Amino acid sequence: MRVHVHPLPLLLASSCSLLLVGCSKISHHATAPPAPTLYSLTVSSTGPATGVAVAVTPLDASNTPGGTVPFTRRYAAGSAITLTSPPSSAIGKFGSWTGCTSATGNICVVTLSANATVTANYTPVLVAILPNRAAATIGQTLQLTVTVDGSTSQAVIWSLAAPKGWTGGLGSVTNATSKDPHNGLYTTPYPAPANVVVTATSVAYPGAAASREIALTAPSAARGPELSVDAGNPTHAISALIYGMNFYSLNPLAEVASGMTIDRFGGDGASRYNYLLDVTNSASDWFFENTKAGTGLQETGQLNTQFLADRAAGVKTIATVNVLGWVAKDSTACSFPISAYPSQHSQDPYGQVRHCGDGETPDKNNITGNDATDTSIAVGPSFAGDWTAYLVGKFGNAASGGVAMYSLDNEPAWWDAVHRDVHPVASTYDEVTENGIATAEAIKTADPTAAVTGPVVDNWWNYFYSKKDMESGWKSGPCHKPWSNPVDRDAHHGVAFVEWYLQQMKAAESTFGERVLDYLDLHTYYAGSYNGNPVGLAAAGDTGAQQMRLNSTRAFWDPTYTDPEAPQPNYSTDTNFTANCSVPLQAPQLIPMMKTWITNNYPGTRTAITEYNWGGQENINGAVAQADLLGIFGREALDLATLWGPPDPVKQMPGLMAFEAFRNYDGAGSKFGDVALYSTSAKQAELSIYGARRTSDRAITVIVLNKTYGDLSSTIVLKNLTAANAAKTFLYSNADLAAIVAQPDVTLTHPGAERTVGRLEATFPAQSITIFVIPDK
Repeated sequence: MRVHVHPLPLLLASSCSLLLVGCSKISHHATAPPAPTLYSLTVSSTGPATGVAVAVTPLDASNTPGGTVPFTRRYAAGSAITLTSPPSSAIGKFGSWTGCTSATGNICVVTLSANATVTANYTPVLVAILPNRAAATIGQTLQLTVTVDGSTSQAVIWSLAAPKGWTGGLGSVTNATSKDPHNGLYTTPYPAPANVVVTATSVAYPGAAASREIALTAPSAARGPELSVDAGNPTHAISALIYGMNFYSLNPLAEVASGMTIDRFGGDGASRYNYLLDVTNSASDWFFENTKAGTGLQETGQLNTQFLADRAAGVKTIATVNVLGWVAKDSTACSFPISAYPSQHSQDPYGQVRHCGDGETPDKNNITGNDATDTSIAVGPSFAGDWTAYLVGKFGNAASGGVAMYSLDNEPAWWDAVHRDVHPVASTYDEVTENGIATAEAIKTADPTAAVTGPVVDNWWNYFYSKKDMESGWKSGPCHKPWSNPVDRDAHHGVAFVEWYLQQMKAAESTFGERVLDYLDLHTYYAGSYNGNPVGLAAAGDTGAQQMRLNSTRAFWDPTYTDPEAPQPNYSTDTNFTANCSVPLQAPQLIPMMKTWITNNYPGTRTAITEYNWGGQENINGAVAQADLLGIFGREALDLATLWGPPDPVKQMPGLMAFEAFRNYDGAGSKFGDVALYSTSAKQAELSIYGARRTSDRAITVIVLNKTYGDLSSTIVLKNLTAANAAKTFLYSNADLAAIVAQPDVTLTHPGAERTVGRLEATFPAQSITIFVIPDK
């Protein structure tokens, strides 16, 4: 049988071969495969519901990575996605995943076959503070305990918030111990609001916190210690020169109002002051830059301007003269210009014209080898003598109202630090003493009526050792203490530095023919430290800092008070010498110690403290502390004192008012007495009392300081009075920080028929200064 084959398939095949282009066109318009199916993956969380950052791999169809929940990503069907959540959120710790195909710890794997939602579940951490109902008495502390549930770390950060409208202090919360960081000790402020809110925030979970309101209440009014003043027992004259400051001529109105008596031109800049050009060098205080001190002109220079303002206010002036050996040569140079020393730790951020560095390498080592003559001129004792002669020619000698005193430079223990650009070597016994003697003689030659003060040392160890000794000791084992290798003191027969200085000044008097040193001059920064921070030159702080401020005024006199910064000197011949590296503390008794040195080495020398500062001048606490210091200076018969950092009459009115309490308590120039009277307090830490007779009218003046945070009532027993019946009264307290306010007269009572004993009953407000003025004949 014959099979017939249809010719069409062949034709078609031939046509496609012949019409290749056409075939190609037919193939191009074929139907495209369907797009893959995309599913949504939604990522969420609980505890918290937002804010958790989750990592996602791979990128989704839009090349988008993970994100912060809640968020959604789209993937092809069948995609395997891995999600990683953080082990903790801001408020809790990770617990589990839900919605995953599989999960291991905080890692979730999802294989998408439909839209899906996965959730990272966190267990919120609960922060709680005890006690639930908290109250604190001002001046005391309150223990707070916090728990952070579900946390491996109980550590918290404490913060405080003020009630609406309160702008004062809030106190502080510190960890009770380093091993117990979740327990806080709250210390109150003063003055204080009615309440504060304390918040504990978890360190591990910074979104987890708790707050507690603490009510603040004043201590109950109480009976204070009995006080007494004996008008028949004068002890000594009170020097008017204890009411001094540094540089208060910069505010003439406040200088007059304060009633200050002497004004010192001093500090680091005074060491390098060149009176001929009225220029100085800021030394390490500010990038070792030369600068104008005042106008840059000799006749209207800084010291001259200060003297004229002082004289107009009836205030004496102390000028600081150079013993260091270098003064500034112009107003433009600096010791470590960036051009010469390009790689320095820091440079003057305001030096648009001069580019001056701090003289340190980037790793904070001192740059050495600079040329001192780049900024300064070498001078000797004659420079101070010539300056004195110039001042005498311009203003007269000291006896006729010219510059009253000259201090022999400033803090030689730090010449090799503060002034290391010109004096890189530690000061020694001989340098400070011999140059001091020569400078004093030059001053006395130019003005025999002027007084000279020295050695103006500021460091506890420099009272007993030279800076050379101190640095030698720091480098010497096993103790590495200032006394460890006293090579300079050993070379001077083992005599303590200040005593050696006095001995040599006495010897110089015999050869010069008159006294060359009038005042033993120290700087005494012995305000205590609280929580590791000095309270001197600082704001008032909480009541813990305030109590330290008031307690540490005892450094000037109290044989039972010790200071960790003032251990025993520990020279080998000391009766209490120990080879132990930890030496015991000793009571500084700064004023009695100065007097003992003088008695033993140069009798007739007077005592001066030309820098001190107990801080808190913006607060009533600083005013009470400053008044306590002035009372102590008078009672202990200090001869001269000048406060460093005079109070700003706008921002630090309380510090100014402490002076006015003694020098201008009624705003009309009335003053505290000038003859000290024997006065006692049964508890000086609560109520301090200072009594004095005013020679001009024989009135008895009494100042009482309440150092506590509650009102105290007490009786002042006034002995050996005439028949006085009332006391005028003035008060300075937190109730009015702008003024000392006159109060109603207080009546004196007299027991029995004895009219020479008076009893004065009064209430002394918390943290206050009360002044009584009692007529007497």
